[in-house]
Amino acid sequence: MLSPGPWQTLGVNADRFERLAAASLYLVCGALTDARLDAALRGGVEIVQLRCKDAEDHEVVAVGRRYAAACERFGVPLILNDRPDLVAAVGADGVHLGQDDLGVEQARQLLGSDRIIGSSTHSPGQIDAALAAGVDYIGVGPVHATPTKPGRPAVGAELVAYAAAHARMPFFAIGGIDATNVGAVLAAGAQRVAVVRAIAGAEDPERAAAELRAALAASRPRGREVGVGDAAGA
Repeated sequence: MLSPGPWQTLGVNADRFERLAAASLYLVCGALTDARLDAALRGGVEIVQLRCKDAEDHEVVAVGRRYAAACERFGVPLILNDRPDLVAAVGADGVHLGQDDLGVEQARQLLGSDRIIGSSTHSPGQIDAALAAGVDYIGVGPVHATPTKPGRPAVGAELVAYAAAHARMPFFAIGGIDATNVGAVLAAGAQRVAVVRAIAGAEDPERAAAELRAALAASRPRGREVGVGDAAGA
């Protein structure tokens, strides 16, 4: 079973956490056009993270509000990268923190118990630490070397297998994953993936998202969906 989160004990905004637990396809992207974002959502993206590392605050808020409106239309949580201080202004559902970002405890103090907090992990120790810190989900990777994380070595499928065995919250394998290689991370125990270029850089984002969703659905035992009761996202 997934470890109890604050939404389960306090009964606050459970819907966003339930959607997180049920999701299998997570898009991480910068400022896409409305048309491309809507196409990705139509194709089956179930969580969106807005990552605008070098943008000014007002730019992040402007793009974030546009994304929040699109995600609300599709019933999809919006996560803001690295900026818990802007989550309320954007109307996002939570924040994603890297290893060098603000700590989980400080982010929770800013956001309260009714917002999602996710964390990037790159080693077994970081997975264990994220579990102890009480994050709501983790990203595990990069599985493959990727230009979106220059200089960070690939962790391979071994870390995915560790997460499948030990993580007690939803986890998303990330890093160079697309429709041609998603099978390897699914075989290692993942049921959820996060992608960047595979959808954001695709000629047809809707088709790219649909292909990945189909691969994820095909990996599950017949009649079973990812859900709140799934252990470790597997």
